[in-house]
Amino acid sequence: MRTGIWLMGARGSVATTSIVGALALRAGLTGPTGCVTELPELRGPALPAFTDLVLGGHDVAATPLIKRAETLAAAGVLPGRLVDALAGELAEVERALRPAPTGGTQAERAAAVGRDLTDFRDRHGLDRVVVVNVSATEPAAVPHPAHLDPAALRTALAGPDEVLPPSSLYAYAAFTAGCPYVDFTPSTGARLPALAALAVEHGLPYAGHDGKTGETLVKSVLAPMFAMRHLAVRSWSGVNLLGGGDGANLADPAANAAKVASKQRVLGETLGYVPQGDTRIDHVEELGDFKTAWDLITFAGFLGTGMRMEFTWHGCDSALAAPLVLDLARLTAAAHAAGRRGPLPELAFFFKDPLDAPTHSLAEQWALLRDFVAGLHRGGVDDQPR
Repeated sequence: MRTGIWLMGARGSVATTSIVGALALRAGLTGPTGCVTELPELRGPALPAFTDLVLGGHDVAATPLIKRAETLAAAGVLPGRLVDALAGELAEVERALRPAPTGGTQAERAAAVGRDLTDFRDRHGLDRVVVVNVSATEPAAVPHPAHLDPAALRTALAGPDEVLPPSSLYAYAAFTAGCPYVDFTPSTGARLPALAALAVEHGLPYAGHDGKTGETLVKSVLAPMFAMRHLAVRSWSGVNLLGGGDGANLADPAANAAKVASKQRVLGETLGYVPQGDTRIDHVEELGDFKTAWDLITFAGFLGTGMRMEFTWHGCDSALAAPLVLDLARLTAAAHAAGRRGPLPELAFFFKDPLDAPTHSLAEQWALLRDFVAGLHRGGVDDQPR
């Protein structure tokens, strides 16, 4: 199943790491560490092979992909030997990248994106193309009446107003071009009624939001532990320090607020109440593509005895995110091939703020994912929106 992965933000750190990783896996130069879909419980014939993946994307930046990869290698994110060995393959992907359309109405920009997607699919003889948003976090979308209805949205996009944020405009362009969509960011993406209806109308699956790669991954394991042991969490506070482009973008208060809201949701929905405390995100340029999170949890046990727990997470965001980007593209492509349309709650395992998630417990999300993939491998088809 020849599958295209079209990356929105294709020259960013996460996208570049995903591209280098996919090329290295395709060439047999690295192992699939971090790729959930390569675990024995999930591996199987329904998923496109790494050799079947073809990469492309849009970006507003014009820095050559090889230069981005060399910069990440110098920062310790990518092995320099891989960048050198894959220089020819990176040049091939470079030829598939396109500048993000600018100017004109949003309808004209969406049409331009759609033409690029269709051309990419046709040129490479692809069975399908999955659009994955790995661009910078946006502020929350400003409500608009056209967000509620596809017909009203089509009309509004042809006017002079900026009706949709970029992530949602790409979702619109993806759906109208017949492409599934994955939002790896906390941006609005397809989470609007008009876009949800459009996806179902075109028979397309979509997934999101906000890849679960670090501190929130740990929260989704620890919070169910406190709940199942009937321990009362009194406070849960966290400090996140990160550099790189993501850290610089989150220095903007509106984008920061959208990210924090996504990170905090797991606690209230897992514990059944919201403990005191908050999560803070600070930009520390010196950290580059690495991040550190420190959390302090206070809780009460039997007879009200007060206790506390602390944890520190050090990680490289791009190296944690990239294999999940490949996982999500492969899983969404398989879901599309199986006839699924609408949101994919079975992919909640990968997200901080998952669409239609029945649970925020990582263990329960894993069981849901495992059963879903087993059904795909059996050739099961479920064409009903969920």
